[in-house]
Parts: sequence; C-alpha cells; structure tokens
Amino acid sequence: MPEIKYKRVLLKLSGEAIGGPEGRGVNAETLGKICNQIKNIVELGVEVGIVVGGGNFWRGRYGHQMERTTSDYMGMLATTMNGLALQDSLEARGISTRLQTAIEMRQIAEPYIRRKACRHLEKGRVVIFACGTGNPFFTTDTAAALRSAEIEADVILLAKTTDAVYSDDPKINPNAEKYDKISYLDILNKDLKVMDATATSLCKDNQIPLIVFGIDEPENIMKIIKGEKIGTIVK
Repeated sequence: MPEIKYKRVLLKLSGEAIGGPEGRGVNAETLGKICNQIKNIVELGVEVGIVVGGGNFWRGRYGHQMERTTSDYMGMLATTMNGLALQDSLEARGISTRLQTAIEMRQIAEPYIRRKACRHLEKGRVVIFACGTGNPFFTTDTAAALRSAEIEADVILLAKTTDAVYSDDPKINPNAEKYDKISYLDILNKDLKVMDATATSLCKDNQIPLIVFGIDEPENIMKIIKGEKIGTIVK
C-alpha cells in the first residue's frame, strides 16, 4: 500500500466545482471525476470529511433585495442538494457515506453530531457536512474550518477553480505572483480572499494546515494525499 501523508482530511468543495464548466446545477461528468478520486483515497485508508458549498444553485448576491438571513438559509438548502448528489455518486461507486446537516432534516440526513461524525470516519465512511454552520452570516469556508477543527483533521483541502493562491486574480492580472507557501497572517494582511476572514482566523488560531489546489484536475487530490507539492500550502 502506498504511503499516505494525511490520515484524516477535510475536503472543501464549492458548488461551482460540482456544476462543471458552467458552474450551475450538477454536472454528472464533473461530479463523477471528483468522486472517483475520493474513492481512490478512501481505498488507501484515508478518512474523508467533505464540506460542500451551494453556489451552483444559489448565491447570496442573487438575493441582494432579499433579507440576508432568508437568503443564507436558502443557500444552506442548496448545500444539502449538493450533499445528496455527492452521496448518491459516491455510493454508486461502492463508498459508504453519511450526510449530516447542521439544520435538522431527519427524513433525508442525520443531524450533525461531532462524536457520530468521528465514529463514521473511523469506520471508513465518507461524511458529508451540509448546511454550513447552520447559522446565517457565516460561509461554508467557515464551516470547513470549524468542522476540520472539530473532527481533528490533519489538513483542509480547499478545491478552487484556480490552481493556487496568487497575489491577484490570475485570470485578470497575468502578472499575479503565485505563492507556493504562505501564512494565514499574510493572507489576512494582504486581503487575498482565499477564504473569508472568519474562516482564515479560525484556521490560524487552531493551527490547521490548508492546501489550496485546482479542482479542474481532480487527480490533484490523490497527489496531495501522497505528499506531492500541489498548489499552495497555508500554515
């Protein structure tokens, strides 16, 4: 069995990543590629928790004329739809999963209970965390930082549409500097928008390593698990 660098990981997937090239809805081909890589690392013995966003169905900016709390709750429901899609795709590949939601939805998912989540992980089940933190005004980035601290993950794998952390948006500024390694403090001071400030501070305070990588190449997940230098590491 190949050596793995991380035993327990928290994978943060954006809704747009599941939406494929258009970033909307659920793209079966894209979702399948991601789930194939998750299956591969689970079969190596890696314990996997996933926090999923909902931007492929709903983003707060669409509801700019809507009361913020209502808009955020709609976003939480969107993450649950993505969680169900992930669960279905993984189980179709023979991977046992549990979907846990921060807002109780007993007919379709377990309520989030930390001890239960950890037990599922120990048994080799992939645990999908939906509904963010269950509170408005907090993003799914913050949920990823919180859940990773709670389950004592070795690392957060932050899947992005860009392949690393840059000094500026590389799609707009071709001269943007790529960082192989950076500190949480530098991210906050330079306002690099890797994660929101609350999530960044939470990772910093709990000393959780973060690896930012491009999900356009799902094979990067396996490469990171084996210790290859992919994307940007934040400590």
